[in-house]
Amino acid sequence: MTAAIEVQHVTVHYGDVRALDDVTLSVPAGRVTGLIGMNGSGKSTLFKAMVGLIRPQHGSVLLDGVSPAAARRRGAVGYVPQSEDVDWTFPVSVRDVVMMGRYGHQGTLRRASPRDRAAVEKAIARVELEGFADRQIGRLSGGQRKRAFVARGIAQQAGILLLDEPFAGVDKRSEATIVRLLRELAAAGRTILVSTHDLHALPELADDAVLLMRRVLFQGAVDEALRPENLARAFGLDSGEPRPDGPERRTDAA
Repeated sequence: MTAAIEVQHVTVHYGDVRALDDVTLSVPAGRVTGLIGMNGSGKSTLFKAMVGLIRPQHGSVLLDGVSPAAARRRGAVGYVPQSEDVDWTFPVSVRDVVMMGRYGHQGTLRRASPRDRAAVEKAIARVELEGFADRQIGRLSGGQRKRAFVARGIAQQAGILLLDEPFAGVDKRSEATIVRLLRELAAAGRTILVSTHDLHALPELADDAVLLMRRVLFQGAVDEALRPENLARAFGLDSGEPRPDGPERRTDAA
């Protein structure tokens, strides 16, 4: 299978804290890949390295064959961060947030065209937030907020979508809506990498899984990833795998 995301020997340190240790993985195009690991295992750090928010001390990342910076300029990658990374008090509406996904399609003056507005309204409808389009983003529920950011990625028409814990703190309706959308997007050729703690939903959500504990412990079929011996290693129950220490957990919450 063609790889849309290539991570080669990525190592990241926060001061003396090792967040990622020689991480190498390949994410196939047109599939949903689940990223699994305990708090502090480096999942959020890996996402930030993939979108260029942090620079690894060693290694490289390619998104559709180009650097994260080039992929962002092309609008080729969409990123849904954890809730803690968003300023929910900022005075923007749901429609404004989703329109941000269209910036790469607009000129330097950021003037929305009829095509941009149509793409935004369609994306809002797909996540079932039509009645909330003019509401300030912080006034939504947790699940509605995540759906708004998924809509931003849909409107962006990015070929790669990275979602960091999109199911944390969401209601069942929002979770089901997001899972359905991710499956539809993958079926249409998008590449999805999503971190999640919900192991029960993983078989319905993902085609493949990656187990992470600062380094990649396993990558392959979901049913194999969920074997007890593999989960024991990923969640620090195997004495051969170091548990994340306090400083790393505070630096990389997921």
